[in-house]
Amino acid sequence: MMKKYTNNKRFRLFALTLLGFGLWSCDNNLLETIPNDRLSVDVFWKTENDAKIAVNSLYTDLDGTNLVSWDAVTDIAHTNQPFNVEAYIESGTYDATSSKVFNEWSAAYKGVRAANYFLENVDKIPSANATVINQLKGEAKVLRAYQYIKLTGLFGPVPLVTTSLSLQEGREVVNATVPELWDFIDKELTEAAALLPATYPAADKGRVTKGAALGLLARANLLAGRYQKAADAADLVIKSGAYGLYESYEKLFSYAAENNKEVLLDKQFIKDTYSNGIFQQLAPYSQKNGGSTFVPTKALVDTYETTDGKKITDAGSGYNPAKPYEKRDSRLKYSVFLEGDVLPSGIVFKPQPTSGTADAIGSTYIASTTGFNIKKYINTDDYANPGNSGINIILLRYAEVLLTFAEAKIELNQIDASVFSAINLVRNGRNDVKQPSVTAGTQAELRDLIRRERTVELAFEGQHLFDIRRWKTAEKVIPGPVYGITFTNAQGQLVTVEAVSVNKVFDSSRHYLWPIPQKEINLSPLLKQNPNW
Repeated sequence: MMKKYTNNKRFRLFALTLLGFGLWSCDNNLLETIPNDRLSVDVFWKTENDAKIAVNSLYTDLDGTNLVSWDAVTDIAHTNQPFNVEAYIESGTYDATSSKVFNEWSAAYKGVRAANYFLENVDKIPSANATVINQLKGEAKVLRAYQYIKLTGLFGPVPLVTTSLSLQEGREVVNATVPELWDFIDKELTEAAALLPATYPAADKGRVTKGAALGLLARANLLAGRYQKAADAADLVIKSGAYGLYESYEKLFSYAAENNKEVLLDKQFIKDTYSNGIFQQLAPYSQKNGGSTFVPTKALVDTYETTDGKKITDAGSGYNPAKPYEKRDSRLKYSVFLEGDVLPSGIVFKPQPTSGTADAIGSTYIASTTGFNIKKYINTDDYANPGNSGINIILLRYAEVLLTFAEAKIELNQIDASVFSAINLVRNGRNDVKQPSVTAGTQAELRDLIRRERTVELAFEGQHLFDIRRWKTAEKVIPGPVYGITFTNAQGQLVTVEAVSVNKVFDSSRHYLWPIPQKEINLSPLLKQNPNW
């Protein structure tokens, strides 16, 4: 997380960092001119404040609104316009030259490179306050590990780079093995947790904490299939008592809930100074500049239980296809714009093809092709200026930690009261989410339940792509048409919308990993491409 400054102060430190790139010497001896294309040790790395300025800049490399795009290449969401780069991943027509693949790779390594530079230079600062320097090192280690979790999850065996590289060294990098990468991530986060405080004063709200390091450690080990380590790290967060669920799931992604007790890590934004376009990207077309870029699918909507805790396909669930949103897990209506919802503009959402509204399926190429829109992060506060959203994007929250703990224990077959406690806290520990408690189940039954729980609780938060890869279910859930709303037509028939000309593809022989970008292989010939790319 980045410290949230007000009155345009948020990026004062980062701005100063960038300013360093433009500094140059007024010395008459041109041979001693300070380079103007990089931070020079001649003018930087002198004070503790220099170190703080440098570490602050690392937070800008965290993921933001791109998280939603990862879900759009899974079964739970859809890339609404066929010309978006994610649409090529959905259709299986991408390759090593894909801009999406390259951009995610280069953004992550940009963060790695910046963290490496910081860690190489911070010890040059003559400081008597080792605690402060160690804290800043801990922040940098966490932020670097965050990038490697993403890289390993998306690409598998990637180069493990921990120092600045010369041009020649860059040509000689090789793939690390996946176990080597998980070992490094585990070590980095464990070391960082020992250096970081549990909390910060209000003035430093938003910096990486010990809890964030441990939460990412739990996530990484779950992805790696190292379940005992994942459970142990998650348990440390739980027993710290520093975190809890925010009382309202509906308001969790609102301005009023920023920096609440559930957030372990986020990317912070502020209107007018460092904004994002999440409203513009996700809001229904009828909203001012709403883009409907990524939209939910029927596959996700059908995953939400009925209020009695049953799947909609279970006998006796009470599910009524003619009234599909009644008596459903309340997280559905808090996560997805459904027919009849009031939109930020005050108008009613009417996506049926014959509704005659701007949101009607098929009315424009921008309107949602499924008749659903994402509700998370869409706030009325942003309606007046959709491209100037200042809402923080949550990267890790306590509910995920609870579900990670429960899943790891289930996979270990260590099913005890702590597992049910963690699951049930997520299911009914908020004022506005009251799914029935789970009190028993076999390992297979609980595995099915925890996977469903992660899918609905964390929808559109960038975790589902990694989940279905590690569960090895992507080849089962992704391929096929994209379906949307079910409604009663003028003839009284129930009709389910199918997005036109969309067929998701997932080839299990190669799509469990993205290809290493061809540009990188051209620059570093020793890099090996992933299988079947």
